[in-house]
Amino acid sequence: MKASPIKVLFFAEGATLAQLVRPLALARLLDPERFEVTFCRPAARGWLTADAAFRVVDLAVQPEAQFARRRDKLSPLYDYATLTRYVEDDLALIDAIDPDVIVGDSRLSLSVSARLRATPYIALCDACLSPENDAPVPLPALAGTRYLPIALVEPLFRAISGIAMRYHALPFERLRAHYGLPSLGFDLYRGDGDADLRLFASIPMLFPKLYPGADAAYIGPVTAFPSLVAVPVFYDDEGPLVYVTLGSSGTSRLLARIVSVLERLDCQVIVATAGKLLPFEPASERVRVFDYLPGELVCRHAQLVVCNGGSAAANQALANGVPVLGIARGIDQLLNMRAVDSFGAGLLVRADRASSARLREAAEELLREWWFTERAEKLAASVSPGSLAAVFTRHVLSLCTDAASAVSTR
Repeated sequence: MKASPIKVLFFAEGATLAQLVRPLALARLLDPERFEVTFCRPAARGWLTADAAFRVVDLAVQPEAQFARRRDKLSPLYDYATLTRYVEDDLALIDAIDPDVIVGDSRLSLSVSARLRATPYIALCDACLSPENDAPVPLPALAGTRYLPIALVEPLFRAISGIAMRYHALPFERLRAHYGLPSLGFDLYRGDGDADLRLFASIPMLFPKLYPGADAAYIGPVTAFPSLVAVPVFYDDEGPLVYVTLGSSGTSRLLARIVSVLERLDCQVIVATAGKLLPFEPASERVRVFDYLPGELVCRHAQLVVCNGGSAAANQALANGVPVLGIARGIDQLLNMRAVDSFGAGLLVRADRASSARLREAAEELLREWWFTERAEKLAASVSPGSLAAVFTRHVLSLCTDAASAVSTR
């Protein structure tokens, strides 16, 4: 008799585009003959799953604009009421689908809901945000930090970052207490990765001091993008190609500044705005603007990628051997780009220091100096092509087997 397929329930939070694209790419890799996939995502991102061959369910999430406001004001990203509602929604879906394993990306509530139902849970994470990463906490780029001397203020920020972390973790800790779960030490990084298995969607070579424990492993960069987007024409005889993508968290003002700088260089530029409108029309015909693009395909033709420095866009470039100019704002982006910059595969520019002059200087250096490409190609060579599906499948099967063994020995 043929074995029943393994039920895998994916939660894609979707506060940023990367939080949806990454689990979606993994869901598509699972063999439908062996796995029954249910994919939960915000209704507003429904176009990304229009061609999905598996069941898709709407997921109620905090509006993206509200998430951005909380982030920019340094408020807790989710309040207690929101997290409580998330848990209730999670539990309703888990009870209705009865999955064998849950896969989540940045869905903080799964630390509670998966535990309450004793369902094996895989959390997709970034190595730069792992509790095992001992890199100093950077000062995020905020509205007022452009006026501050970073070298003097950042050590002070690190000194009080523990207090700030406790403040941000208060709603989450209150949630855990409400459901009778123990504290995680007021550490949101632990909360985000509180799972039976953490899979780091990162390039191991960028984090040589981070060795995952028994509950964690590197899966490598997850770089695929849905196919329902425009495919540009590539002109190899019009100078080096620069691909600009700030993702859904980037601002139109910064995007316009980058384009204005690049169109004055001897290069062609392809821009993905993530649906945002540019506040001006590019002056050069060598600048082409799209809402969304198949980033991995564009990276194969590009000589430079300009992004927000987050792991999703940066890894997409680096996995294709392309250096990165990361204009970073958040702590995660700064941590990731410091690793890339330190390795020599790109340059970090803080968003609060991203003047036109600094952007031009960085872009010219990255296009001119050959060693940035050489270092990026070294990172690309360290990533095993075509192995992602096999590695992810193995982890899902192993977790299900361990869970079944635990039940049988009770």
